[in-house]
Amino acid sequence: MQPPIKYEELVDIDKIIAMYKIIRANTKNRGKLHKFELFYSSNIISILNVLKRHKYEHSHYNVFLVQEPKYRIIMSEIMSDKVVNHLVSHYCLDPGITPHLIPQNVATRKGMGTKEGIRYVKKYINKLKINHDKVYVLKCDIKKYFYSIDHELILKKVRRFITDPLVYKLVENIVKSTDNKYVNETIKKVINKEIERVKKLNIADKDYKIAELQSIPFYEKGKGLPIGNMTSQLLAIYFLNDLDHYIKEKLYCKYYVRYMDDFIIFDYDKERLKIVRKEIEEKLKEFKLELNKKTNIYDLKQGFGFLGYHFLLKGKKLIIKINSGTKRRIKKKMRKLKKINAPNYDQVKASYMGYLKVAHSKNLLKKLDL
Repeated sequence: MQPPIKYEELVDIDKIIAMYKIIRANTKNRGKLHKFELFYSSNIISILNVLKRHKYEHSHYNVFLVQEPKYRIIMSEIMSDKVVNHLVSHYCLDPGITPHLIPQNVATRKGMGTKEGIRYVKKYINKLKINHDKVYVLKCDIKKYFYSIDHELILKKVRRFITDPLVYKLVENIVKSTDNKYVNETIKKVINKEIERVKKLNIADKDYKIAELQSIPFYEKGKGLPIGNMTSQLLAIYFLNDLDHYIKEKLYCKYYVRYMDDFIIFDYDKERLKIVRKEIEEKLKEFKLELNKKTNIYDLKQGFGFLGYHFLLKGKKLIIKINSGTKRRIKKKMRKLKKINAPNYDQVKASYMGYLKVAHSKNLLKKLDL
């Protein structure tokens, strides 16, 4: 394990340039890049000098809505904040957090993701179905997870591996950026504007969309991580790390997988899973979190959803399907890209092909010409 980075090592022009190059390669908003690169040298030097003078304060977020798979808020940073966010994530958070995570915590990290989560699900189900006629899964979901993460609790956990007070102050500044009054005011304006737009549409699910918009949460003082930041992704997978170890090492749950705030536990004993659920609910009080209403125990013969797939056992055979909402989104996007002759059509096609091939989806692959 490498020693924690010092502030003077972090504030380095080569590191800043390296982070900008990563951002540049992954940013679709070419206008934002062009604007930054018009004064590239002065912008890079400005970031360096602000950090050197210990004057960094997170700027205002650009708050906007995305609709798929459901309405949710995204908080986009200006380029200088994005560079600082990547700097902190790459050199401070990632090396401090990753060594402490269990392999079954599969979100965000390099070499992890949906594919790794599916591998564990298949492995665990296949192990249990050999010797047991019944296989159950406890599927847990945290209520309003990103909005509910307590600032003091996550910063206390960060202090375990960040020892330099100046580096800590930088992380604290980013975490507490949701406390600014304008954040909720802007979220409210964005939601109300979309509600007014939806009201004018002639669509069957108008009331459903409006209810979905009205259910979007706001930030409470001292709670919540910015939606969209790289630091938020890393801190969110780390915040429940103690719960991961508790489930594996204290509750002795062998067959456990977590993807961010969505986690599952397999067992052949339904009564044991009921006990485990109560223990988890009690443990989550230490995190000031609670499970939401979607948390439930499922018989695999009826199936359950996880990571965009639907899993069920037919006899001893594991069937993996794509849920109907995901199918609709894929079809819609592929038709749209084909219609406008999008330059990234083949790239998106290859990505979906890999996603669909995990499941029993030959008919859908044929329909989409994949």
